[in-house]
Amino acid sequence: MSVSMLSTFVKPMHPEGRRFVAIAAAATLVLFWLWAPLGWIGAGLTVWVYYFFRDPERVTPDRPGVMVSPADGIVSLLEPAVPPAELGLGEAPMLRISVFMSVFNCHVNRVPAAGRISAVAYRPGKFLNASLDKASEDNERNGLVIDLPDGRRYGVVQIAGLVARRIVCWAAVGDAVRTGERFGLIRFGSRLDVYLPEGAEPQVAIGQTMIAGETVIATLGEAKA
Repeated sequence: MSVSMLSTFVKPMHPEGRRFVAIAAAATLVLFWLWAPLGWIGAGLTVWVYYFFRDPERVTPDRPGVMVSPADGIVSLLEPAVPPAELGLGEAPMLRISVFMSVFNCHVNRVPAAGRISAVAYRPGKFLNASLDKASEDNERNGLVIDLPDGRRYGVVQIAGLVARRIVCWAAVGDAVRTGERFGLIRFGSRLDVYLPEGAEPQVAIGQTMIAGETVIATLGEAKA
């Protein structure tokens, strides 16, 4: 198999997944020792765990004034909504784009638009189906507020789902982040909400498939006077 063909099927794995793959592989060896058919089931699960934590390179649009999807998945919501109170973005509704990730999507999360992180807020909660609207209010979540160079702010919120039990975020207050840069992941199914800044125009529709770091979800436009 050529290098180009190999890279098509074998993607880099995020370091966060190494421990889980090692556990699955060890369990598979035990299953093979007990009964070969069980071992093959374990081998399949080990491959799936590796696949879940894949972290392929992405080609982020280099044109100014765009926001990209923070996650792989499907646009599940596109509507005005009041952002979570802990973000400090006010009580006025902001246009929200929600991207739902199934257990088969890549779960590495990326920055929608370049800026500086001014807030990181974690809130514990429930583990409802992440595709539900009320998941934005009730589920465990971790939110970032990112200040754009022109002074506008937007929010991006990692939301745990029915299967997800661990939100990972390595971004910190004060970090300068680039469009498409990795900032976290959520283990085993979840959702990302983006609260667009003033003047931004959505470029997606409900049901559309997103590619993290590549698909343009909105154009920034200009802030109102």
